[in-house]
Amino acid sequence: MNILCTNDDGYLATGLRVLATAARSLGRVTVVAPDREQSATSNSLTLHHPLRSRRATDGSLIVDGTPTDCVILAVNALLDTRPDLCFSGVNHGANLGEDVLYSGTVAAAMEATVLGVPAVALSYTGHDFESIEAWGPALSELLGRITKLDRLPAATLLNINLPAIEPEDVRGVRVTTLGQRRYSDSLTRAQDPSGKEYFWIGGGARTWKGGEASDFRAVDEGYISVTPLHLDLTNHALIEELREWNLEV
Repeated sequence: MNILCTNDDGYLATGLRVLATAARSLGRVTVVAPDREQSATSNSLTLHHPLRSRRATDGSLIVDGTPTDCVILAVNALLDTRPDLCFSGVNHGANLGEDVLYSGTVAAAMEATVLGVPAVALSYTGHDFESIEAWGPALSELLGRITKLDRLPAATLLNINLPAIEPEDVRGVRVTTLGQRRYSDSLTRAQDPSGKEYFWIGGGARTWKGGEASDFRAVDEGYISVTPLHLDLTNHALIEELREWNLEV
């Protein structure tokens, strides 16, 4: 089995190293990752300058682009054999609820799915990223179970979030839905030393809402959250109602 590993935290990230090591128990692993942190780049592509890749001393391929760029180059140019699976992560931080719309980690898995490669995005919900080291054996077991599936549904990727606890304390795995998160005071408005105004997006207080099956509830209660994400964003339940609005002239 040929496995592509990538991320959005850069090729030196702890989470990527742990993921690649865990995946090597399942097959032949090739790492293709950004040369620097690319968090919150979502599905962005590099269109206005050429992309370059180089090989690291450990054999990883490093790309001076986004996570989506990495997957496109890996599948279409850099790998001798088309990957059977793509694992993206382990992200340094949660990807819950609407985070999946901004996440470079999820975007890399999404691009692999678009290209017809089954994909899984993995994230660690804690803030002590060195703690990801302890997740190696648990990841090998979890990913091993996923690889034994006959197939993933078409146009679907799995978004996995690991709770911020010791792996041996995990209560199990829950199949979940996306919750909803809201940030308050997440925009800072200030002046630089020369008196010019600037804005900084990030931080602020975060609140969650969602049902019992939501992803944030699962990790909060000590479970690994597994959410299936579909590429089709159509609100199918609204199609017939929308047709009654007489927009189709």
